[in-house]
Amino acid sequence: MKHHILLVEDEMDLGNVVKQYLELMDFTVDWQQNGQAALEAFTATPQAWHILLIDINLPEMDGFEFARSVMKIQPNVPFLFLTARGEKKDRLYGLKIGADDYIVKPFDVDELVLRIKNILKRNQVVNSIATVNAIELGGMRFHKDSLKLVAPNGKETILTPLESDLLLHFYHNSNKVIRREDILHQVWGANDYFVGRSLDVFVSRFRKYFQGNENISIRNIYGIGFMFNLT
Repeated sequence: MKHHILLVEDEMDLGNVVKQYLELMDFTVDWQQNGQAALEAFTATPQAWHILLIDINLPEMDGFEFARSVMKIQPNVPFLFLTARGEKKDRLYGLKIGADDYIVKPFDVDELVLRIKNILKRNQVVNSIATVNAIELGGMRFHKDSLKLVAPNGKETILTPLESDLLLHFYHNSNKVIRREDILHQVWGANDYFVGRSLDVFVSRFRKYFQGNENISIRNIYGIGFMFNLT
């Protein structure tokens, strides 16, 4: 089965090159050139897309707004940004709203393909875990098939595939020191500054998800990593 990609890019030359190369690599690509048209295409068949490649500076609706709209419709769909906006604040914001990666133009198209394949592989692993349907987390329940985190009061939070990977890594290594570099390599498959900042953003999210739950805490171990305390 071919993976179906939604490419949202308004630069004609770059869009043509990326689309043609991805199709040579055996992907199916739907190329949209503005944010509003892309949202309409996504909304028409939200379950059809395996990954989204999103520029930020788009006509009609910018990439950040498009990504936020998509997440409301299909929270589990993976996406990455392809953009000329390389400022730190933009990178961190893109990762904060749920991007699996943030690639600054100009980029190497072969590297793009590898990053796409890594994201798809992670997503497939999350979706194919079949040991048990759910795990207990200090009075909460995490449904691995639907990526749904359910609080004792019934409140539901849908995690992204990458959040799910990280939560499962914490769970399987609970109540012991987890080295930061091990997390980055095993969950992200890389260890650089911006991936490290993404980890920090995700840990901050988890602390909000678990706020008020006395059975779960994430402790910073200075200079080493974290401890996921679970009772």
